[in-house]
Amino acid sequence: MNILLATSEAVPFAKTGGLADVCGALPIELVRLGHQPAIILPAYRQVGGCGLPIESMGIDFIVPIGSKMVTGHLLRTMIPGIQVPVYLVQQDQYFDREQLYHTDGKDYADNCERFVFFSRAVLEAIRLLDLQVDVLHANDWQTGLVPAYLRIEYHSVPRYQRIASLFTIHNISYQGQFWHWDMLLTGLDWKYFNWRQMEFHGMLNLLKTGMVFADSINTVSPRYAQEIQGSPLGCGLEGVLQYRRDVLSGILNGIDPREWDPATDPHLPAHYNVESVANGKATCKAALQQELGLPPDPRAPLVGLVGRLTDQKGFDLITDVMQRWVQTSDVQWVVLGTGQPKYHKLLETIAERFRQKVAVRLEFSNPLAHRIEAGADIFLMPSRFEPCGLNQLYSLRYGTVPLVRATGGLADTIIGYDAQTSHPAANGFVFHEYSALALSEALRQACDAYGRGEIWPRLIDVGMRQDWSWARSARQYVELYQKTIERGHNRGLTT
Repeated sequence: MNILLATSEAVPFAKTGGLADVCGALPIELVRLGHQPAIILPAYRQVGGCGLPIESMGIDFIVPIGSKMVTGHLLRTMIPGIQVPVYLVQQDQYFDREQLYHTDGKDYADNCERFVFFSRAVLEAIRLLDLQVDVLHANDWQTGLVPAYLRIEYHSVPRYQRIASLFTIHNISYQGQFWHWDMLLTGLDWKYFNWRQMEFHGMLNLLKTGMVFADSINTVSPRYAQEIQGSPLGCGLEGVLQYRRDVLSGILNGIDPREWDPATDPHLPAHYNVESVANGKATCKAALQQELGLPPDPRAPLVGLVGRLTDQKGFDLITDVMQRWVQTSDVQWVVLGTGQPKYHKLLETIAERFRQKVAVRLEFSNPLAHRIEAGADIFLMPSRFEPCGLNQLYSLRYGTVPLVRATGGLADTIIGYDAQTSHPAANGFVFHEYSALALSEALRQACDAYGRGEIWPRLIDVGMRQDWSWARSARQYVELYQKTIERGHNRGLTT
């Protein structure tokens, strides 16, 4: 199959979150399975820092944006180490900016216009590059117009008639909502601005647009695919998803075992595998404690947290529990990330007062994130909602026991240990109610188990032997692409 992934992010070119990891890793595995993927994304300023050679293709194009015509250019590079072409849409007025979507915490005022242009460019690139495409795989609101243009404007064009579309929702809370007059920018007829298709409470909604016009819809875990069909996790779009539930599915994201492997990780002070995990993690834990100024106590459970410091990630619960536990237990805490200012201030205050128990780094550091995964005993993810989650998968691979709330991909990947049943497939600890009390109780169970030698090694062993690589996920995507092609063919017979 020939698959074109249209995305606003992909590693190593541009990244703000998990979308980039998916679109950078999935094509590599698709090649290994014998398919021909390609990627297309905007030529942001950040792309120039990827360290890869980028060539001009000598191809210009002009597309309508509202009442004006805008020119773009096509560039080309490759994912390193494997033959996956990456096409870059250059339009410096739109994409040569400091950040991808916003500046100083505010979205760019012309975000709708920018991604209307990109979506049109995707469709034009297929013709201009003479691409053979079986599945056009769009991702998140930034490409929500791609399935719509394919169905509405290109449905009778011979090259495009056989193309099927898949739309992946990575996080339904980001919807690309704009005022209704931005409908003019799309160039689509106002008749599509209705409650069944592109309109949402008087606004233009690009995520909804992709969901309505795509042949298939998927999201990044089976549990999340179920959760977003109801309130509140559907964020108002649950009705659309219920209506299209027959074409909705969930596929867990994978991890890149080349980057996340404690046996070869260049960021670690000691390497280890499932056979040598005890000594390797002990060395990594001691080094992490020293690096962050914590007492080198091998008996104290070390709890790690890496990610955005936001309500969604459960930091209201985390800070509540942490403030009580630092006064009554010997547990150590390590926090890495940035986010809402209220959590910056609160965590800094706790760390300043309890320097022997809490280390906080308000930054993003990929090397330190790796060392926390290797050096921590418990990795905490008490999210309000979590479409997939990756850190719990990194933790399993690094022999760090996850403690998660049962939501989204966390519920799909972590089987909770229960002292009463002692489930043989248990690989972590799970709580259900979103409350500080429930989190505190789960943490108490985890710390009790940490002090019992026969339980902890078994949890680590189960987790480290599981396969959460992209190879597994890519096979599921291949099956979904095949179903999408069938749906597209059936749709073509009836239009």
